[in-house]
Order: sequence, then C-alpha cells, then structure tokens
Amino acid sequence: MLTTTIDLDAIAHNTRRLREQTTAELMCVVKADAYNHGVERCVPVMEANGADAFGVATFAEARRVRELTTKPVLAWLWDPHEELPAGVDVGVPSFTHLHSLIDAPTAPTVYLKVDTGMHRSGIDEVRWQEAFELALDAQRNGKLEVAGLMTHFSCADDPSDPYTDQQAAAFRRAIAQARQVGLEVPRNHAANSPATWTRPDLHFDMVRPGLSLYGLEPVDGLDHGLKPAMTWSAPVVTVKPMRKGEATSYARTWEAPADGFTAVIPAGYADGVQRSWQGAVEVDIAGRSYQQVGRVSMDQIVVWLGDNEADVTAGDEAVIFGDATALAKRAGTINYEVVCAPRGRTTRTYIGEGK
Repeated sequence: MLTTTIDLDAIAHNTRRLREQTTAELMCVVKADAYNHGVERCVPVMEANGADAFGVATFAEARRVRELTTKPVLAWLWDPHEELPAGVDVGVPSFTHLHSLIDAPTAPTVYLKVDTGMHRSGIDEVRWQEAFELALDAQRNGKLEVAGLMTHFSCADDPSDPYTDQQAAAFRRAIAQARQVGLEVPRNHAANSPATWTRPDLHFDMVRPGLSLYGLEPVDGLDHGLKPAMTWSAPVVTVKPMRKGEATSYARTWEAPADGFTAVIPAGYADGVQRSWQGAVEVDIAGRSYQQVGRVSMDQIVVWLGDNEADVTAGDEAVIFGDATALAKRAGTINYEVVCAPRGRTTRTYIGEGK
C-alpha cells in the first residue's frame, strides 16, 4: 500500500545539471542505497548522464555498486579489520586505517582523508607530514597507490559562513605539503552538493555531490532547476465522520475544531513517518493539502479533511511528500533526513527511462 515512486528521468536531469556545473570530474555519491532511491536503478542512469565515479560510505555498499558500473567506486567509512573489496578505491580516515592498508595482502588505490576543520574523521594536520611520508614509502614499496586527498566541508550549505574558506585554505596546505613530500596527488576533492553549486573555486579535480542528484536543493533559497525524484504515497484506508470536540489517535492530543471528516493513511513511525513530524505533515489528495493531526502511530496517521468538500474516499492516493524540502522546513529538519526516512512496509517503484 505504501510506495516511494522514483522518477528516473529526474535523476538523469539532475545528473546532467551537475555535470554542466563543473569541468572537474563528477563523483556521484550513492551511499545509503542512493539516498533511499535504489542504487540498482540509479547508478546506471547517473553513469549514462555524466558520472565519472561513484562514492559510498561502507565496503558493503561499495561491493554492491561495483557490480553495477565500470567507473571507479570509492568507500570511506570502514573498519580496519575488514577485508578490502576487490576493485574499490579506499578513503583513509585515520592513521590506524593507513597502517591496516599497508599490511593488507592487496595494494588498493587510496585517497588520504585530511581533517581540515570538521573534526569528525580524517588525519589531523599535526600528523599530515608523518602520514604523507608513510604513504609515499608504502607507495614506493607497492603497498598502495595514492590517487589524491579528500576532505569534507562543514558549513558549505551556508555560503556566508567564512569557515568554508578556512577549510579550503587548510586543504590547499595539505595538497601542497603532500606534493612537497613527493606524492603527486593528482585527484583531490572536497566539494559536496552545496559547494558544487556555490563555490566553483573549490571544485579542485573532482566534485562529490549527493543530495542534488536526487533533485533537492542543499542551500536554502537557491534554485538550480532540479527535479525532486521521490514521491511517497499511499491509498486512503478510510474516511470517518467526526463531531466537534471529538479526538483522534493516542492520548487524545487533537480535537476536531468543527463537525467534519478525517482520513486514515497507512503510514506510521515503523515506516519512517517520524513522531517528531507530528503536525508538520501535509498530505496531498487530488491536489488539495490536508493537515496531519493527532499522534503518529506505528502504522498510520490521520489527516483532517474539514467538511470534505472534495469528497475524498477510501482508495484515493494520498501523497505524504513529493517535495522533501517543504516537509523538512515544516518539521524543523533537513531534506536529507526526509528522503532517507521511508522504510518498513514501503515498496519502491520507478517511472521514466532515465533520459
């Protein structure tokens, strides 16, 4: 009953828009099952429309994507005790990880991740020299191949924040220091979706967008002609009459403001409708928007139809969101979280040909 519909033509359009935005190589980030859009269908579409490489978080994700493309695949979130997947480039987020690669039975292509100020993962600046020298020695001994450096911007979604410039300066220092040591580092990347759009000076050799591939704007107030690719919908289960003052759902937190009707939608927190979204969800039925009311339950939500002038009936399609950004703003969260939310009993279907 509960379905995410993924528009492959929108994925194709968004990929082309990003490809047009830069002369650098385009790494399409497809972690978390292509931001919950499905890698099996999205990766071929992205490759056909301009992707030069693919980025994921984990080795499990990398193995899955490796089967779908001949383009390079990079993974950067892994346990040093894990077996390296064949044919996958590896992001190196710490000294421990670097040592594990040197001791590995295979010689992977790697990107050294440097911490330029996000303070999450990456090699700290005080140890860059040591790391670069160790990597150079390992490369000379055939233990690995250093393709470049990578980092992650903390505040690129706010173009007015000067911290991005501070991080960019640190990244340039890292590149210069690596080359001074003797590493060529020919392919360096830092730009996520917001930096890809707003900071062409920070594209370096490759950009690494994720969110915008799926049609969502990473910077509030900007419009780059993207097409949201995901719609989450379900059929109305039932329509019920209510009298003024009657309450619905658990704990009776909402009462009908007048005589009218409610509709029940088969989606709850087990399916990804967060309880924190209560009161922020506006369900679209036949072009009209209806407010979700009362508590979000495990399996269902309730919307207020008022006098049901549009004659909503059981079986009508109810769109929980077609624009994840709009719901995110109402719910006080980010559009990344919204598209990653549908799960549980949600099934996925596709429209379009990816052209």
